[in-house]
Amino acid sequence: MSNKSTAAATAFEQLKQKAAGTWNTLRDKPLIMVGAATCGRAAGAQDITKVIRDELASRQIEATVIEVGCMGHCYAEPLVLIQKPDNPTICYGYVSEGLASMLVREFIAGDDPCIEFALAAMEVNDFIPTFEDFPRGMVEKKVVMQHCGIIDPENIDHYIANGGYEALAKAIDKSGEEVVSEIKTSGLRGRGGAGFPTGVKWETCRQFKEDVKYVICNADEGDPGAFMDRTLLESNPHQVLEGLALAAHAVGASKGYLYIRAEYPLAVERIKKAINQAEESGLLGESILGTDFNLTLEIFQGSGAFVCGEETALIASMEGEPGIPRHRPPFPAEAGLWGKPTVINNVKTLSYIPHIIRKGADWFRETGTPDSPGTAVFALAGKVINTGLVEVPMGVTLSQLVYDVGSGIDGGKQFKAVQIGGPSGGCLPESFLETAIDFDSLNQAGAMMGSGGMVVMDEDDCMVEIARYFLDFTQNESCGKCTFCRLGTKQMLEILERITKGEGALEDIDTLLNLAKNVKTGSLCNLGKTAPNPVLSTLKHFRNEYEAHITEGRCPSLMCLNLIAYYILPDKCERSCDACIGSCPVESIFSNEDRIKVVDQEKCVKCKSCMDACPPQYSAVVKLSPPELVQEKENDNG
Repeated sequence: MSNKSTAAATAFEQLKQKAAGTWNTLRDKPLIMVGAATCGRAAGAQDITKVIRDELASRQIEATVIEVGCMGHCYAEPLVLIQKPDNPTICYGYVSEGLASMLVREFIAGDDPCIEFALAAMEVNDFIPTFEDFPRGMVEKKVVMQHCGIIDPENIDHYIANGGYEALAKAIDKSGEEVVSEIKTSGLRGRGGAGFPTGVKWETCRQFKEDVKYVICNADEGDPGAFMDRTLLESNPHQVLEGLALAAHAVGASKGYLYIRAEYPLAVERIKKAINQAEESGLLGESILGTDFNLTLEIFQGSGAFVCGEETALIASMEGEPGIPRHRPPFPAEAGLWGKPTVINNVKTLSYIPHIIRKGADWFRETGTPDSPGTAVFALAGKVINTGLVEVPMGVTLSQLVYDVGSGIDGGKQFKAVQIGGPSGGCLPESFLETAIDFDSLNQAGAMMGSGGMVVMDEDDCMVEIARYFLDFTQNESCGKCTFCRLGTKQMLEILERITKGEGALEDIDTLLNLAKNVKTGSLCNLGKTAPNPVLSTLKHFRNEYEAHITEGRCPSLMCLNLIAYYILPDKCERSCDACIGSCPVESIFSNEDRIKVVDQEKCVKCKSCMDACPPQYSAVVKLSPPELVQEKENDNG
């Protein structure tokens, strides 16, 4: 063993012993973990933490309370995990302040685990099912999310005690070429959306003999409904830092950046603390683990432009220029930040690196498909019962995600489509539910893997309006450099807006298809090249909805505001009930001389308040498209 590796091994062994001591002492007394990532905080996790600490103090009970990250079960937030000596760790969901206080009284102070309020146990036991017993447990396989929600993201010892930084200590004794070779062999493809082989990108950068090189973590996550990168940064920031350090060692860089959008304040805060802790522990900075490897990391906060997720636009932003994509080649790996060779990887991509280096490329390839090995992290949003994050092997089906992980469609509604791949992804109907989730299968289906956003839609969603919504987003986020993207998407959006108002013409469909082809062909970056995808996929699979808007002046899903009206059925209206009148924010509902409620359509803003307020035993308020409304009135007069 070389002096270099001996020094690194000795230094890291000291860190491991210290971390093990910190980790083991957590089990000496009751441990309470509160999920306090952004999703948990939005649900009231900080108030829950205060209640627990106050209750413990009032009863003079010694217990450790820590705020952890997100386990992925966002639907059940706030989450509280309680680990009491000689008991399994129990996870409680939907925790209110009252329940939090009761858990301290009954479980911490007493011996009643209140299993009727338990969501699941973290270990196998005789009383409470584990998450592995859930339908999603049969599908889920955690790699980068393995420790999310069960370690303190602001304590480096928790990360090290669970195998953290072992890969870095191991890799320092290897050449950068060996590290690159391991990543190439693993077949890891970039999880930021493009799916480009990570090892090939690193190899390209390493081949350039420059004194200065850079590594950048791209955390500019801007897709509607996507929160994977944010969660990993908030829940396990050291995993990302270790991946970035391994990338730097592999390509020969000594300077790195984390490009994080400023809308992620908690992620920024926790990454800052993680960098400071890693520097104090000798895992970042000068002479890492006593070797000649140096790496300084800084945070660059982006201002929220979606196009800056494209790596050349990101670089321009960092250089103080407008975030506008540049022509390639040269690629950033050849000439990136300030003209120097630069490797840019997504948060998820970097998070896999420590696991691959520690366990080997063959281990990584055991999961997934031959061309898309490993796992994928998805943010499941929309009309599913259980929203949140999930990590699954590549190759599982859309059906497994929607029904096993998401527990099906909320409210007993009918599944209609799933938007996968972010705002530039495709909308796939029910006939595609058995499609395997991997880079190539989704591309063949007319969608894309993207960064992992997935929005599920039901029978109440109008696919014309969905296409308009996503195109409106990408059109607003266009940097304006390419004429086809700048003007073509605007023209497409104007057509979609006319159609959703019932003012379209059949020839608009051909115009949309022609514009989509030109925008895809004439745009420089993938924002423009993929912006028409929602329009193309909805036209392919839901053309009948476009035609209904155009030829019949109605929205089949009753979603487009200009094509619906709220109407109160006289035979169902309870004359003594004024719930709808009291709920209307614009006073558009009044009683006629027979005390029957009537909606003034000129005043109505179609907010649905009257329908929500109408008692279910009456259900007198209905939502209709104009042709249906006319027919209803004719039947009523009939």
